[in-house]
Amino acid sequence: MLPWVETDEEWDAVVPDETIMRPGAEDLCGRLGLAGSPLVRFRDGSQPVYAVGDEHVLKLFPAAAAQDGVAEGRVLAHLQGRLPVATPSLRESGTYENGWRYVLMSRLGGESLSHAWPRIPQADRDRLVAEVGEALAVLHALDPEPLADVLGPGDWGAFLDRQRDGAVEQQRGHGLADAWLEQIPGFLAAVPLPREPQRALLHTEVMRQHLLVDPDGWRLTGIFDFEPAMIGHRAYDFVGIGLFVTRADRRLLSRLLASYGTGTGSGTGIGAGFEPAELLAHTLLHVYSNLAWYLRELGAPSDGKLTSLADFWFGRD
Repeated sequence: MLPWVETDEEWDAVVPDETIMRPGAEDLCGRLGLAGSPLVRFRDGSQPVYAVGDEHVLKLFPAAAAQDGVAEGRVLAHLQGRLPVATPSLRESGTYENGWRYVLMSRLGGESLSHAWPRIPQADRDRLVAEVGEALAVLHALDPEPLADVLGPGDWGAFLDRQRDGAVEQQRGHGLADAWLEQIPGFLAAVPLPREPQRALLHTEVMRQHLLVDPDGWRLTGIFDFEPAMIGHRAYDFVGIGLFVTRADRRLLSRLLASYGTGTGSGTGIGAGFEPAELLAHTLLHVYSNLAWYLRELGAPSDGKLTSLADFWFGRD
């Protein structure tokens, strides 16, 4: 019941349109034995995602993103019960019609950390970011090789080269001012990044929007959205951390990194070794990097230099 979606134009015409998407989601729920369950589409997210009653979540992937559906299903199965915080349990995944794939998963309990953040007392914020650091340390300590057939990029050094080659144009496309654009090549050339790091399973978008908390005591209850997972350098995951979890708060980032460095399976203080310039370099090389947006959200130092921006966003006490 869902049409082929392989181009950007088809995506824009189909994916946001509930008159097209809902009948397909309802039909698929019927095939999965969930006919008649209340179906509520989540507002956030790039893919169409529905709460199916109180216990399930259905995520749909059109043909243009079908491989992401394969990856997310595999990652959820790999992670089940292995992190100190809950991840969705994989119920079923497979193909639907016209190139569409689906992942049916359990629905996690809790409230979005993004929505809850303004109400959370400072002491509880400190504990929550420490819990995020502990969970990330365990994620990065897992053996990623069972997922190497579905998660990229394979050759990390080649990935960095491709991202570096396109970095200026990517940011120009997002409307970044020339004063910043002209600094990017020199900044990236001056920051050494390992081309063959110890391989780790990366979430790649650890942000408040993908974390759940229990308002009764403010504890971390879940992490979700593993669709863009990769295998690569641990520092890459701290782009989302610094921009969307600690949001340029030096004290919070210090606390999270300290927790990460002493977390189960994380080794000896590895988090403390991530230099601000290294994290800003990975920010510029991130697949979804949008520096103009980040500057609007987080601000910038008055001198307008990338070297200062690195400390402004990723410095710690």
